[in-house]
Amino acid sequence: MDADSFKDLIKPIADAVAGRPVEAALGDTLNEKFPPTGETFKAIETACHGAVAAGWMCGREAGGIAFGRVIEPDTALHGLSVDVVRMEDVKGPHHSHPLGEIDMVMPLTPGAAFDGQRAGWKVYGPGTAHHPTVSGGAALVLYLLPEGKIEFTR
Repeated sequence: MDADSFKDLIKPIADAVAGRPVEAALGDTLNEKFPPTGETFKAIETACHGAVAAGWMCGREAGGIAFGRVIEPDTALHGLSVDVVRMEDVKGPHHSHPLGEIDMVMPLTPGAAFDGQRAGWKVYGPGTAHHPTVSGGAALVLYLLPEGKIEFTR
């Protein structure tokens, strides 16, 4: 698995969200179309585990959070960037989502949750902000950002 192959795995998700409002209801749509038990979700999850083990995903670390941008905003992905973080029982740095954030939650510990969401999709609309928090163990979180925009609070 390399970044180009990984992009091919993400493309169906990007196609499904293209042109739709980035809002909480989009999370419901993604949970129906790409459930945690489904083939697409599982393929992305497996690829993330392999990429983390290979060292090209989540290659940076700060404050107990491993992270990294996997794909810069890309026209093939309708302008979305792809980042992946690994968090374990930690509250991350406060940030806002100028254009929204689409999160794919992949627990590493059974029952682990990202901002209350167990395995599945969580979506934050434009202008929202939070301290991303994983509780109940460890999780990988893949997040798609329109135009790659994220603003960390100083």
